[in-house]
Amino acid sequence: MASRRLSAPSIANPALATAQAAAEFRSHALRLPAQATGLRFDQALARALPQYSRALLKAWIESGAVQVDGRPLRAKDKVLGGEQVRIEAQLAAHTAAAAEAIALAVAFQDPSLFIINKPPGLVVHPGAGNPRHTLQNALLGLDPQLALLPRAGLVHRLDKDTSGLLVVARTPEAHAALTAAMASRRIGREYLALCTGVMTAGGTVTEPIGRHRSQRTRMAVRADGRPAVTRYRIAKRFRAHTLVRVELETGRTHQIRVHLAHIGFPVVGDPLYAGRRRVPAGCTPALSAELQAFPRQALHAARLRLTHPVTGRELTWEAPLPEDIQRLLAALEAEGS
Repeated sequence: MASRRLSAPSIANPALATAQAAAEFRSHALRLPAQATGLRFDQALARALPQYSRALLKAWIESGAVQVDGRPLRAKDKVLGGEQVRIEAQLAAHTAAAAEAIALAVAFQDPSLFIINKPPGLVVHPGAGNPRHTLQNALLGLDPQLALLPRAGLVHRLDKDTSGLLVVARTPEAHAALTAAMASRRIGREYLALCTGVMTAGGTVTEPIGRHRSQRTRMAVRADGRPAVTRYRIAKRFRAHTLVRVELETGRTHQIRVHLAHIGFPVVGDPLYAGRRRVPAGCTPALSAELQAFPRQALHAARLRLTHPVTGRELTWEAPLPEDIQRLLAALEAEGS
């Protein structure tokens, strides 16, 4: 589906104030089933209302917004089953990040979600060194109500210099459903990566990933790391490079970049894992210039597939390669011809 670039309206006040002024409410009346007997109250409520995250339900319990048989109950209290539960809750803001009028390429939007085609160079979340001008600031400018959701509704992230598709929930119900789908590997993500070296076949990397022991900005394959699974297949071979399609089963930080470097085929331009810039002997001046000037890792989130959290429809989006990777591939093609 084609993206369209939307500019957020000019925002005079922080998204926090906007969201509080237009706060949303949720009202529920239900009876806990007999099967809930012996469960903690927050566990029983999470089973009864799976459209919300357990963290949100616990916050409502602690705020007094939940009444059980007409009285408050603590999250840790055990239930007997059969209790009458009444919820009158206001959604609270999760972020004080400022909304900013930053144009975004929106591949899809409806009342439940956005699909964003992130450009390279845009940081996803505010943090040390990047307090403003991030995707989260742009999202709050596009829809101030996203301040009512964790991380402005972002269900997953991309590295600053990785381009491509991201899913953003717009309601607590959609956020809970999409977060659960991501955790259970029911959201399909396919990337295109241009690697240094010529692969002979695709494969699967199953090495665990953890923080590098001495360089804290890097990740590394470590025996005591978290499980990580990356599948890759060849899309096109060049004289000294390979374009691969990569699918993630897990979502570790820098996973694709770490795994491809580990098997000896680092992503072109990767400043952390590819080492010094490598220009193949005998390549054309045009290709040499493109490789030397390429400003980032050549990695793009090209395809996203998920089940819509409300309609249940299977949806798929594709984002074309950004211009800088297209130029690099054109130079590789020209060399081959």
